[in-house]
Amino acid sequence: MDNKYDLQFDEPIKRWDEALPLGNGLTGCLLWGNGAPLRFSLDRGDLWDLRLAPEVLDEGFTYAEMIDCVKRGDQEGLLKRFDNMYEKYPYPTKLPAGRLELSFSQSVDRLVSRLSLWEACAHIEMTFWDRSIKVSSYLHAVNGLGYIRIVGDSNAAGSLDLIPPDYAGEQQDNNANPVFHTSLTRLGYPAAGMHSEGHIRWFHQRTVHDLEYAIVIAEGEGATGERVIVYTIAANHDGDDWLEKAKRKTASALMAGYDAAFDDHVTWWTRYWGQSSITLPDAKAEKMWVLNNYLFGSCSRKGAPPMPLQGVWTADEGKLPPWKGDYHHDLNTQLSYWHYLKANHLEEGESFIDFLWNLRPEAKRFAERFYDAPGMNLPSVMTLAGGAMGGWPMYSLSITNQIWLCQAFDHYWLSTGDPEFLRDKAYIYFRETAECVQRWLMPGEDGKFKMPVSSSPEFHDNSLEAWLDQISNYDLSLLIYLFRRLHDMAEHLGYLAEAEQWANVMENLPDLAVSNDGVLMINPKETLTASHRHFSHMMSIYPLKLLDRKGSKRDREIADKTIFNLEVLGKGQWVGYSFAWAATMYAWQGNGEAALYHLQQMWRYTCSPNGFHLNGDYKQVGVCMFHYRPFTLEGNFAAICALQDMLLQVDDGTICVFPAIPAAWSDNAAEFRDFRGEMGVLVSARIRANKLEYIQLRTEREGSFRVQNDFGCERLLIIIGERTYEIACPVSERFSVDLQAGDVCSISIHA
Repeated sequence: MDNKYDLQFDEPIKRWDEALPLGNGLTGCLLWGNGAPLRFSLDRGDLWDLRLAPEVLDEGFTYAEMIDCVKRGDQEGLLKRFDNMYEKYPYPTKLPAGRLELSFSQSVDRLVSRLSLWEACAHIEMTFWDRSIKVSSYLHAVNGLGYIRIVGDSNAAGSLDLIPPDYAGEQQDNNANPVFHTSLTRLGYPAAGMHSEGHIRWFHQRTVHDLEYAIVIAEGEGATGERVIVYTIAANHDGDDWLEKAKRKTASALMAGYDAAFDDHVTWWTRYWGQSSITLPDAKAEKMWVLNNYLFGSCSRKGAPPMPLQGVWTADEGKLPPWKGDYHHDLNTQLSYWHYLKANHLEEGESFIDFLWNLRPEAKRFAERFYDAPGMNLPSVMTLAGGAMGGWPMYSLSITNQIWLCQAFDHYWLSTGDPEFLRDKAYIYFRETAECVQRWLMPGEDGKFKMPVSSSPEFHDNSLEAWLDQISNYDLSLLIYLFRRLHDMAEHLGYLAEAEQWANVMENLPDLAVSNDGVLMINPKETLTASHRHFSHMMSIYPLKLLDRKGSKRDREIADKTIFNLEVLGKGQWVGYSFAWAATMYAWQGNGEAALYHLQQMWRYTCSPNGFHLNGDYKQVGVCMFHYRPFTLEGNFAAICALQDMLLQVDDGTICVFPAIPAAWSDNAAEFRDFRGEMGVLVSARIRANKLEYIQLRTEREGSFRVQNDFGCERLLIIIGERTYEIACPVSERFSVDLQAGDVCSISIHA
């Protein structure tokens, strides 16, 4: 990979959310500072205070009680039972791990930082008048350890300090917004204990619940005289004798050396980068694709927890992370895992699938206790263990957000074509979700199903007006999607009686609410009349794709008018992810110019210099009214999803290449390699000078694959191994290619 993608800064990095990010799925490090000190802000994905608020354990914490409060118009009751706990208590919450600080005896005259994305390694070069020091650091992709190497003039060598979080410091909780400004001291933890044995040091942090953890460092001299530090974040849930094992592991790694470990680390990343690639005439878009795939590989790995709001880079500000670093299921977790399948990073993305699947027992308990229902359902704002955290109840306890989680299983099945996954996981996950939801579906006066209460994230915020007496398009779209996919999956599996059962439910769902102007409404009584950040009323356009854009003129007009209505209402209330989500809809619409424009707005104005999505227009240039900068990751990966959708879409099983690229890309050259389509096929293609040059299909499974003919010519040449033949297909129509597992098929214009 070309080092043109690297992050490079010629001035000291002053903030943690602009730092050089390192990660291996479980552990994260943010490298920043001016040398006085140079900071390594550390995080581990499973460090959580899992204590639940007393209100969650109260017998009145039920869906039925929530409905009764809504029917009575009892806002105080709703707040007291279901909402206030989120800000009232500092727990449950994601926890920061601590920090390493490297300080130097002299002030730094110049500091240059570079993050090599190819090697996943940070490099800092510091100049002290006539002396210089180079610091390199990486988080090992396989063994989980952190490595630091310091090379240079020993007279300027610095001291390395272990800094635990300030859990026992002075109370600092005077800010009016505890979502962003809750002091760590409110957790009530004791100060960490500092310890050392020879060349090994550590701090041991006890809490007031089950968790204990430590940061352990081993420090010594390398074979050529350089200074080497190996560190790890260990916790008591690592097993018996966890701290002693961590000390032995760091000491052993120090003996083995920096370079030997680095080779294995780079081998992992070389494999990762080999899974797919793109080449664009747009340097910024190409770099953002590479950078965000780097971020994904750093904070999502099989065997580790999936990324919550900040992934493995919990805020280092002496406070709890924004929104407690939780798992939000009304948008955030879903968008974070939109792009990985097409980018062909299956194993890394399986972290999310495995997490949801392993939480089924907790989801069943929550469905029974809170919803008084069979099947399963997870809280929409929850801990690592699936515990409810409260918050705005119409969203934090929405019964339909669970359906949006189901889509992760659907996407995985469609992308891989794995029949065992469909039978043993996807269908079961959908069916058990439906069992819970059906408990609360009831016929209305028109005979169509309705829900006792409905909402549409995040319209009317946390007011009584947010509770809708007629079903929202958000809830309805998810219900239509749930039962439509259950029907299709059951048919595919040969469960014909169950397929008929799901079809019967679909027949009794109402139609989506559409205004007289042909625009999707919030619900049959209310239309969106002002700018808003969350496009929940548009779920049927994207990501659910319920509207048949190509097969139905009415559906296409509804989608186009609703997207246009976003332009009419403006972007004042948008946040960063809104630009990314809008870009996905423009890409689905085939409007590559608009898709790219919205991606550029997000990248330029709502992302930190290191690429982190900061939600707001923190530069205050006027693209939206939110000027804050709370870091969350979902906007990063939703944007890359949109970019990939500009290059490849699979529409009703038909492969369409370059369906939504700007004219400038088509005029020059654009190419992608090994993007994942559907049913286990990897797709590559190139367009140059407005001509599609080739499509290549590589198959993991036997199947018949449909391709849209966008070559501008009816006569096409098909090459499969040593077999070559011609076909005739009208331009813009589709043709099928029958392939065996392991085939490589090349499609081009017949000369």
